[in-house]
Amino acid sequence: MRLPGTRYQEHGWEQVRKLLGLCSLQALRRLDLAPVQDPVQPDAPVDALRDAYVEALAASLRALARTARGEADGNSYGETVAELSLALAFELQAYPPFWEAFVATLVAEHGRSSAFWLDPGADGVLRKKVNDMYAGLRDRVDADNYIAATGRDCSPNRMYTYRMLDTAYRDIARLFADWHAHRAQVGAILGRPIEAMPIEARQMKSIAGCKAEWIIAWSASLEQHGGAPGPLHTRSKRFASLKNSPDKIAAMLVEIGDYEELSSNLDHAEGWQGEAGAAAAWLEDYWRVVGDSEAHEAGGATFDDDRILPARVPDQTEEELAAGEWGQDQDQDLDADCDPAWVTMPVDAARQAAERQVAVGLSLPPRYMELARSAQASGSRLLRILGAESLPIRLAVYQKLMGAADDTYPDAWCDPATGELPTLAQLAALDGISMPTLRKRRDQAIDKLRAAKSHDAAPAP
Repeated sequence: MRLPGTRYQEHGWEQVRKLLGLCSLQALRRLDLAPVQDPVQPDAPVDALRDAYVEALAASLRALARTARGEADGNSYGETVAELSLALAFELQAYPPFWEAFVATLVAEHGRSSAFWLDPGADGVLRKKVNDMYAGLRDRVDADNYIAATGRDCSPNRMYTYRMLDTAYRDIARLFADWHAHRAQVGAILGRPIEAMPIEARQMKSIAGCKAEWIIAWSASLEQHGGAPGPLHTRSKRFASLKNSPDKIAAMLVEIGDYEELSSNLDHAEGWQGEAGAAAAWLEDYWRVVGDSEAHEAGGATFDDDRILPARVPDQTEEELAAGEWGQDQDQDLDADCDPAWVTMPVDAARQAAERQVAVGLSLPPRYMELARSAQASGSRLLRILGAESLPIRLAVYQKLMGAADDTYPDAWCDPATGELPTLAQLAALDGISMPTLRKRRDQAIDKLRAAKSHDAAPAP
């Protein structure tokens, strides 16, 4: 969701939240939290603790700025997750009440569990308190920036309401797109039985085309079809006034839609970046045709009528070169005791540039391959056995054996947009091979693992 002046309401917030939580744990472990042990403290120690926390947090954020998560897109204005995290961390000094509220929760928890932050098992509790602090801070910052950009009044609660409506619209769009599987709920939203594809599914092109009545009906349908009351039908008073104010809902939906339409072609380069691969392929075909024509003319031959030449099929050697510097079909196995450090040898600049171009075309971080290689555990049994295979092949093996998402995967292996390993299509493109070839080589690698009689049910990265 985008609104004038806002920076933290888009798709990248989830990664910003995770990065702030991770770095906050590192920062708080390095600080003396003794001032929070006494609920009666002057302001100076609390302020000093805040400044020390922000300084330590900033250092941790800068250290992770070049990771896959840090370099991921944080919003549509070109800011990365690391940049947004760092900016929001410094906002704590401009909005001290949020830090004071955080310290108050530490004091309350200390009264129940003593110095709980010293317990390694309390990371989840501490991280939850940090997340709550930044969740409120981001809405406060964006609300103030909205006021500065538009001159209209806005509160953090109103910003939260905008976000709820945007979430509701996206869920309604999902239900409309898969109306066959959600026929009853779509009928409840539209207020009529659904026998065929609803025309509203085609007409709702953006959030501006979503009707307020659908939002209210969607919220009412969640208790029956989702197992819990919708946001407009809970006991909370946060959205109580909206349930009976369809005009207010409609105005907010239109405001979100109008600004997204206005800014969609001004604030990002997705359009031309997405077509970069197609343009490069077109140029290759162009120079191939020109070269064939010049060779034909140099041989003294005459030209026939203009015609479209068939696409050239690459031979096996070229395919192997595209797949990686080290061939994919090498039959030699690495000995279990050998050191596969050669797998992570530095990659030449030309290959790095090509890998970055492919990664950008796949909506992955530009340095995805470089960071993913550096995240490999050199002592991994799977790496020792499959050291001759390329990184995309090994990732495809993990995906097949352990699933696309697993807590043991390094962040550098995962697509920041999904938090999972890249899809097979993305891995095939990263390896420069086709999907059938990727599957074949992945299955061969799995057979190699089984032949090695590995006793691990699921190899660790």
